[in-house]
Amino acid sequence: MKPEIVIVGQMYPVCQERLEAEFNAHRLWEAADRAAFFRDVADRVRGIAVYALHGCPGDIIEALPRLEIIACMGIGVDRIDLACAAARGVRVTNTPDVVTDDTADTALSLMLAVERRIVEADRFVRRGDWRNGDMPFGRAIRGRKVGILGLGRIGRAIATRVAAFGAEIAYQGPRQKPDAPYRYFADPAALAEWSEILVVACPGGEATRNLVNRGVIEALGPQGTLINIARGSIVDEPALVAALQLGALGAAGLDVFANEPNVPEALLGMDNVVLSPHVGSATHDTRRAMGDLVVENLLAHFAGKPLLTPV
Repeated sequence: MKPEIVIVGQMYPVCQERLEAEFNAHRLWEAADRAAFFRDVADRVRGIAVYALHGCPGDIIEALPRLEIIACMGIGVDRIDLACAAARGVRVTNTPDVVTDDTADTALSLMLAVERRIVEADRFVRRGDWRNGDMPFGRAIRGRKVGILGLGRIGRAIATRVAAFGAEIAYQGPRQKPDAPYRYFADPAALAEWSEILVVACPGGEATRNLVNRGVIEALGPQGTLINIARGSIVDEPALVAALQLGALGAAGLDVFANEPNVPEALLGMDNVVLSPHVGSATHDTRRAMGDLVVENLLAHFAGKPLLTPV
């Protein structure tokens, strides 16, 4: 008999196919009556599969008294009620490592797009403006000071990529990492003041909410660039928009936002801002690997084996 699980929201197709082949899977997002859905499956479901951005709040966890494991497709678990899961003795897994390279590539892509004005240049050519003269120059990455907020797996991968471009690197985090060959700042504002480009790569959640506040943004300054590939909650979005409007911040490259998929209207018309729709890990290669890891964690749990990537 296959173990029964709930899939909270629609998953990457290959992952969903594997989940529905390996387990007796119930699709929560298709339920017209969620209360009736949970009443029907409550005494049988032992696992949840969820995409990180869909989240798993406490009411879902509490509705499943036999729940043993939540397998999250994504590295961020800030939208899962971890306190509720812990109180119930429910294990949680995520998908680190497999998202690292693509997310770091996205950070570098946004950095290059902003500094070399790639998106603006595309519009410049399409409008025919090139016939009337050259567009304004961009800025090189080489020789610039790049600060990284959060030197975890993704932060280190970003540092490696940026170092290859000849940039100087420093970082900030809760503690200094003895094996990191980069300058350390204990305070985000101090790192921002040192930086010409500040990359946000730390985890989301309450501990980092509005970590990049008005003070940090002002410290980065009118020539500075902010890149965020982490979580929108980490940046004080109204302060960011105001700084860009007033010229207190030079530019931004944003893959994440505070209230996705809603993006502040003011950002849409700014040539010095490059926007992308939370696609840091969105390649077929990585999503397939993430999905496989979700399935393998569930299989390991139900077979009584150690979890591959417990949170």
